[in-house]
Amino acid sequence: MPFGAQYAEEATRFRLWAPACESVRLELGTQTPRSIAMERGAGGWHEARVASVRPGDAYAFRFKDVGPVPDPASRSNPLDVNRPSAVVNPLAYEWQDDSWSGRPWHEAVIYELHVGTFTQAGTYLAAIEKLDHLVRLGVTAIELMPLADFAGRRNWGYDGVLPFAPDSAYGMPEDLKRLVDAAHGRGLMVLLDVVYNHFGPDGNYLSLYAPQFFNAAHQTPWGAAVNFDGTDSRTVRDFFVHNALYWIEEMRFDGLRMDAIHAIADDSPKHIVTEIAEAVASGPGRARRVHLVLENDRNQASLLERDSDCAMAQWNDDAHHAFHVLVTGERDGYYRDYADRPAWHLGRTLAEGFAYQGEPSTHRAGQARGEPSAHLTLDTFVPFLQNHDQVGNRALGERLTLLARPEALRLATAVLLLAPSVPLIFMGEEFGARSPFLYFCDFQGELAKAVRDGRRREFASFDRFGGDSAEAIPDPNAEETFLASKLPWDDAGHGEHAQWLEHYRGLLRLRAREIVPRLALGARGAFETIGATGVKVGWTLGDGSRLHLRANFSEESAAFEAAPGERLHHEGPAPQGATLAAWGGAWTLERAG
Repeated sequence: MPFGAQYAEEATRFRLWAPACESVRLELGTQTPRSIAMERGAGGWHEARVASVRPGDAYAFRFKDVGPVPDPASRSNPLDVNRPSAVVNPLAYEWQDDSWSGRPWHEAVIYELHVGTFTQAGTYLAAIEKLDHLVRLGVTAIELMPLADFAGRRNWGYDGVLPFAPDSAYGMPEDLKRLVDAAHGRGLMVLLDVVYNHFGPDGNYLSLYAPQFFNAAHQTPWGAAVNFDGTDSRTVRDFFVHNALYWIEEMRFDGLRMDAIHAIADDSPKHIVTEIAEAVASGPGRARRVHLVLENDRNQASLLERDSDCAMAQWNDDAHHAFHVLVTGERDGYYRDYADRPAWHLGRTLAEGFAYQGEPSTHRAGQARGEPSAHLTLDTFVPFLQNHDQVGNRALGERLTLLARPEALRLATAVLLLAPSVPLIFMGEEFGARSPFLYFCDFQGELAKAVRDGRRREFASFDRFGGDSAEAIPDPNAEETFLASKLPWDDAGHGEHAQWLEHYRGLLRLRAREIVPRLALGARGAFETIGATGVKVGWTLGDGSRLHLRANFSEESAAFEAAPGERLHHEGPAPQGATLAAWGGAWTLERAG
């Protein structure tokens, strides 16, 4: 890796891109650090090779009027983002997963989790204790919310400033490797959420010594954009390409979920996302299956074309929004785009991927959104009922168990888990958790106040949070906000929670037995709506089988044409002839041949 500290027994190489500085000094140690002049080379690079450096040794960089600052490519920053980095020997950990080559993407059932709130201990090692639960559930992949080192002890992860350093609030880098190793040993893929559209507001020193890292020609909600297309952007692009390769090669993740790529400003002939995908496919993707998942509000199907075994997929917000309108009745905000024809929008996502494929968006003032997606196989799309955004960006972090009637939620769950697309489950959803998942962070001083006040202003237009009622919105910086978001695992085996858990397990057993084996060559679908709340979908699976769905998202029974084939599953009372009960669904399969 051309960035950062590269450990070697004979001499460790330290390398920093600081084009704004004529001289840089490396400081080794903390109490009385040893100061070493770095040699300035071409292109703004500074380098030093130092003997007798040991793993764990602290190091930082100092400039004429600034410092010490951590390494932007630090592999470990155990004392948080404003303190020195620590040298890591990337080859010290003895992996047990050498036979692991990944899993085909069509087998994926993804479980999104936040390491800090997934368990009471909130560590990488504690997460290992829950992997057997996920295997029994029927999950085949876990997706970790961002781990890049952030300021403080708690954060969603989207405020990271050291993209190569797994946050020490959860443990040391070798602990993360143990988690990945343990998951692979159980047949689980491990995906990581990465943020390449901005840096967090505390602990980012790049502008002091490498202002070329940002491009003021593009302004974003976080200020000047990361420089992917301006002068000196080649080094910046390399930084992120190597970051992607680092997580996949050195930390052995099976893929990355790339956050909000619509917020990446890049007018280059080759978008940075495409460049990363090509680097992954031609590098680690040649030896094992590696997958990339995008979050992209623009619904750019053109970015999702595949020419290798490395899957390129996208979170399907359209599917979530249509589901949400159908089961909760909420129609404000971005749900306005789905309120007029929610069943039609859901049917289109189930059969063609995106609901918006170039149509005007009311929520976006009539702007056209999306590109045609029906030509893509359905495993290109990752639908969900809940995720960190859709729960945590609510003022009170409510889950669907508090927003929807149980029978509606049971039907939506079955539709999600028995469709050919790759489903995503948010932690705790499988046992009907009723605990919130709130927005939390750990900033100090004026920044903490700005975040708290901004959060309350965000919801000021809602009647229930106007005026003094804004005080009801939890303070993101308060520790109790974070603690309230931890999963209540003791609930999972009791009462309605146990029933939800068995519902998910049963559906995922059925999916694994009857649907997944038929998806290796892809799946495509067609849909119709029945009235305002009925959906009829037929899928042609890769082996030639035909899977049929009839779903009635209504409080009233409805007439449906009976589907051909063998009945696989039903929700609500068993269908009577051509009638589906309220909140009823039926799945049938016509086997090939």
